[in-house]
Amino acid sequence: MDDQGKLVLETPRLLFRRFTEADAPLLNALHSDPEVMRYISKGVPQSLAEIEEKVLPRWLAYHDEYEHFGFWAAHERATKAFIGWFHLRPFRGDPDEIEVGYRLHRRFWGQGYATEGSRALIEKAFTDWGVEKIVATTLAENAASRRVMEKCGLAYEGPFVYPSKLLPDWTVEERRGVKYGLQRMKASG
Repeated sequence: MDDQGKLVLETPRLLFRRFTEADAPLLNALHSDPEVMRYISKGVPQSLAEIEEKVLPRWLAYHDEYEHFGFWAAHERATKAFIGWFHLRPFRGDPDEIEVGYRLHRRFWGQGYATEGSRALIEKAFTDWGVEKIVATTLAENAASRRVMEKCGLAYEGPFVYPSKLLPDWTVEERRGVKYGLQRMKASG
């Protein structure tokens, strides 16, 4: 693998690698599924042009700006199938907190991949990268993502409302979110 698509993390069932510009069709297939995009854009797909011109350039730039943070393509180890993506990035609400997130193809839902990948990133962030706090957010009604956060050890911190600039055309009620967090455990000595 070249430097741009290099393997960055392995779990028992997943491989994480850096995205490349050639991954636009993979992202387009994922971001075109109305169910996958339900809690992101009310099911409106993201166009290939938007992925090529906005999304991928922004994601690729993370690796230039940050040593350890960014967006990674996730593949099933056994089949090498692209299952979706995961990210670690500075949280918009507090750059001292690092946000974990993911998006998976529907056929991989309910198999523990979101939990497995998120746990691996959380562990790497705490043990290798010195991150002090991991957070995750989702819409309040997204019960599946809330369960993943809880399985990863994140604790409920409270409700909030996503800004209208992030979710234009959404009512205040539709923008209600929840935040979960986990502090790195300090070794006692």
